[in-house]
Amino acid sequence: MSTRSSTKPAPAPRDWMAEALALARQGMAWAHPNPRVGAVIVKSGRKVGEGFHAYDRRDHAEIAALRQAGEKARGATLYVTLEPCSHTGRTGPCAQAVIAAGIRHVYAAMKDPNPAVAGSGLALLRRAGIGVTLGAHEAEARALNEDFAKWIRTGRPFVTLKTALTLDGQIAARRGSATRITGEASHEAVQQLRHAADALLTGIGTVLADDPRLTDRTGQRRRRPLLRAVLDSRLRIPLRSKLVKSADADLVVFTTQRRDTPKARALLDAGVEIVPVPRRRGRLDLKSVLAELGRRQILNLLVEAGAELNGAALDAGIVDKMILFYAPKVLGTAGVPMARIPPRGFSKSPALANLSVRRCGSDFVVEGYFHDVYRNHGTRRND
Repeated sequence: MSTRSSTKPAPAPRDWMAEALALARQGMAWAHPNPRVGAVIVKSGRKVGEGFHAYDRRDHAEIAALRQAGEKARGATLYVTLEPCSHTGRTGPCAQAVIAAGIRHVYAAMKDPNPAVAGSGLALLRRAGIGVTLGAHEAEARALNEDFAKWIRTGRPFVTLKTALTLDGQIAARRGSATRITGEASHEAVQQLRHAADALLTGIGTVLADDPRLTDRTGQRRRRPLLRAVLDSRLRIPLRSKLVKSADADLVVFTTQRRDTPKARALLDAGVEIVPVPRRRGRLDLKSVLAELGRRQILNLLVEAGAELNGAALDAGIVDKMILFYAPKVLGTAGVPMARIPPRGFSKSPALANLSVRRCGSDFVVEGYFHDVYRNHGTRRND
């Protein structure tokens, strides 16, 4: 009689960096204007400390995790989504705290995207004899802080253009009341995009056509209100629009008009902030708008607009990322195109890179990048 010995497969090793990334996402609307960071401390295969960065808690993710771990941090391993900082800001340098706590090895998903300090925290750890491994889940970590990377390098926000459209590229019917094109799952996904954004930009055409509120309706807490910005060169925004009636110091109108006109004074009295910007090639200068938003520490700008502003943003080259929510519908020639852009050949048309496609309820989402903010942008400017 023969016996068979069966062995269960060994359990997969726990992905501690994935857990650190999940923690970092908890600071999605709370870390501003700092990067989103999560940290996990592991000793003898068990988690002994964890933390994420939320601006109002002051402690960086590593410090929060070290406090929770206490003496158990000595000889332990730290998994952190961004290299520990080496400089003193609102808090002391995290790298020094890691050294003092006796951490044995540090796994960091990515270097600090700030060129002025990138790699210095890791170098400090290595000089102290701590083992350092860089790059686990790097792509996810970079995506989590692409807005911070753009802003810290250029002083301007990371721009995401989002739109919902039919299979034949139409964003609305030419006539009739505004109708939602995509399904409920896409609507909920858009609300999460708004929650992650610092500001939402639209054009006066959308305001006049749809009278939107442009609010974050997730119900999730955020460190500061979502700033709503409107491009309106002639100050046509109605005083009775939903935007103006809800202007609680979070509505900015960019215009070419002066602030001392009767319409401007009425808007100011309603709580609207008016910011004059120059014209460029017959329209409001979008790069001046971005510079002003960057000065206000707007890191993540979401564009939700119509064909005119979509086209202007794409033509000006300010869009870093596009997210297209496609509904399985066809409108035909009765629809409004996604963007109105001056004619150009295929060779001069910008192309999206790092494309991804996913289902979203009954719809599907195409996402891609025009710019790699970790490579294509130079040092920070103050213009």
